[in-house]
Amino acid sequence: MQTELVIFDCDGVLVDSEGLGNRVLVEFVAEFGLAMKLEEAILLFKGCKMADCVAVIEQRLGKKMPPDFVTQLRIRTAEAFERELLPVEGIEAALDKINLPICVASSGPPEKIKLALRVTNLLPRFEGRIFSSYQIASWKPAPDLFLYTAKNMGFPAPSCTVVEDSVLGVCAGVAAGMRVLGYTEQSEANLLEGFGARVFYSMYQLPSLLSHH
Repeated sequence: MQTELVIFDCDGVLVDSEGLGNRVLVEFVAEFGLAMKLEEAILLFKGCKMADCVAVIEQRLGKKMPPDFVTQLRIRTAEAFERELLPVEGIEAALDKINLPICVASSGPPEKIKLALRVTNLLPRFEGRIFSSYQIASWKPAPDLFLYTAKNMGFPAPSCTVVEDSVLGVCAGVAAGMRVLGYTEQSEANLLEGFGARVFYSMYQLPSLLSHH
């Protein structure tokens, strides 16, 4: 089936936020006595919902985080995004060449998605076509967010292509019956391929991948 709709994940696909967001997390949990390496945090938390991240942190620390932990973390992350967040390299060039309807479906809260897109000047491209797990209280790897997105955009699931960078996201796209393109580094290619994605390594490749299907 021809691709009729392209559904983008946000973090790590449109905006280069995985390293930045996890750096803020690592610095913050260090204040509570938990030492984590950035690479470890990215591996553990990529694509994860916040409640699961907190559960892992609490398990490792052997104690509960304060009630305002997530609020404080989101404030710090937003400040870091405002200062440093950049779009993923090549994404603007790719979006310029994609002549198909596009939208965003992310596990993050709507305000975080909008902030990330605004700071990187991508928001005008996706305004009004932003879908969040928080709207339906269902997170990847469940297919619900992608199915909800396709339905709201008016396309059948098999005609959608999902662009993802995490195992959870790839699994969600496959479970939704969609074609999945996995944006990754060559060292992690096998990981995403193993869950059913066709991998690619540069956003400059994306338009041709979409048109050849």
